[in-house]
This record gives sequence, structure tokens and C-alpha cells, in this order.
Amino acid sequence: MNNRILIVEDDDAIRDVVRYALERNGFKNVLTAADGEEGLRLALRERPALILLDLMLPKIDGLEVCRRLKRDESVCDVPVVMLTAKSEESDIVLGLELGAVDYITKPFSTKVLVARVRAHLRQVTEQGSSTEIRCNGLVLNTEKYSAQLGGKPLELTVTEFGILQLLASRPGRVYTRDQIVSRVKGDDYPVTDRAVDVQIVNLRRKLGEWATHVETVRGVGYRMKSES
Repeated sequence: MNNRILIVEDDDAIRDVVRYALERNGFKNVLTAADGEEGLRLALRERPALILLDLMLPKIDGLEVCRRLKRDESVCDVPVVMLTAKSEESDIVLGLELGAVDYITKPFSTKVLVARVRAHLRQVTEQGSSTEIRCNGLVLNTEKYSAQLGGKPLELTVTEFGILQLLASRPGRVYTRDQIVSRVKGDDYPVTDRAVDVQIVNLRRKLGEWATHVETVRGVGYRMKSES
């Protein structure tokens, strides 16, 4: 099983702390790079299971590294988690739009970072041909387009089912409004951000108290709460 983790971070202290935390928690095959150029080269050569990518990097910045990775068929499916000290929403949104699965803002807890890494690797492993998605008591059948919550059927529109399927398939991952439209309706579908928010409101109304699992990430988009 591929358990290689690539850390692309120019700060020596942060890079060492992250590597030590991963190795201490069972990840023995940790690769490191100090700039975007080296990180891109290692990613293409080693094809790691997951990449922790800083945004502010010398030579090639993190966003450009992410963009190039997602254009390469050999590594486009490798999860990229952004490490960033930048708090601007635009940088986070852009990184997610380019294909990153998550972001962690510095300073961060190494326990949280390791937990996020494990969660994303587990999601990759669990992805397969299964037609059933289970998340926090929710059961979705993607063949029958049926949904159950607590053993009771949910009456959802096709769009509501698509949004719930997207979020529930990757708990903890943040999806921007544009990503939700693209994944559920297809590219260039004429839907505004406001329309996505309306769909979420309607969906939460049908989900009742369980709707607290559908979290709003302010200025970015939405995610499904990770299972406890």
C-alpha cells in the first residue's frame, strides 16, 4: 500500500515538525521538499499518497504547483492539502478550485494535521465501486437515487440528492459553490452562488436536526461534518 506523504514547505522548522509528527504516528515514508520546483519534481517521480503543500513557496508558488499536478494524469488523483499562513478567502477558494481537497491554516495542531491526513487517505481507500454511501446515520444509494436517515426515507430532488451525495462522499472536505455546481450540474451550468445557498437551505429543512452535519465554511462553501 502506498503511504508516502510529500511535504512541500520552505520553512525548515515547520517542515521538520510536520515530518516528525507524521513519522511518530506511523507514516514512515515521508518525503520533503523546500521549494515548489523540487516539490513538483518529487510528486511526479514518487507519486505519493498525499501531498501537504504550502502556498508561499520559492521558485514555483503552491497554487501553481497544485495547478500543474491536477493537469498531469499520473498524479491528478493525489489528494493535496494546503498549508497556509494566508488568511485571505480568495487564496483558499482558488486552491480548492484548482483541486486541493482541504486546507490547514498556520499555526496548526499537529494532532489535527495527522487526523486530517488519515481521514483523506481513508477516503481514498474507501472509494470504489460501492453504490452505497453511509455518513453519520445517513444512507444514500447512488444506483436507486434513494436516501434514508435513521431508517426513514428522505424525499429529495435530483439536485438535492446530488449535493448530499457530493458532501457525504468526502466528509470534512470543503467544496466551493462553483465546485458544487460543476460536480452536480456540470461545467458552464447557469447557476449563481445564491441558487446553491437556496438549495442548501431547502436540503437542511428536509434533514431537520441532522442538518447540523452540513456545515457552512464562511466565505468558501460547504462541507459535511466528519464522523466522530
